[in-house]
Amino acid sequence: MPKVIMTCGKICSGKSTYAQKLRKELNAVILSVDEITLALLGQNAGDKLDEYVEKLEAYLFDKSVEIIDTGINVILEWGFWTKHERGYAREFYSSRGIASEFHYLAVSDKEWARRIEKRNTDIAAGRINAYYIDDGLKEKFVRIFETPGENELDVTVNA
Repeated sequence: MPKVIMTCGKICSGKSTYAQKLRKELNAVILSVDEITLALLGQNAGDKLDEYVEKLEAYLFDKSVEIIDTGINVILEWGFWTKHERGYAREFYSSRGIASEFHYLAVSDKEWARRIEKRNTDIAAGRINAYYIDDGLKEKFVRIFETPGENELDVTVNA
């Protein structure tokens, strides 16, 4: 029976790398909001990014059901930063009889800071296509992110 795996974690916690690993292991399709917004808008979404993300997430939830119906596993590779988002996702899939799992990528504050610095360096050098994490984005994230409780998780990965 196909299932949906949702990656949960901070920016730069290793969600994309982990999703690629799972994709190979589970013969799954990855659906990523960042991949789409970066492909369409680059670093130029500005103040409308949150609006675009909300619309894309709704679209990808629906698309994931279509993919699951074909018998293929799906990985939703975005952060699920709030308890509300995680609850919505659980209900969305359970109400449709679709198996789902949350995989939380836990990262220490020290490692998180190191990864942000490396990511920003790689972006500036043109080695990767990802969102640059400035102080404003980092502060916004710290305000928004709610560490999941054990009752919300199926798998915890120490990233």
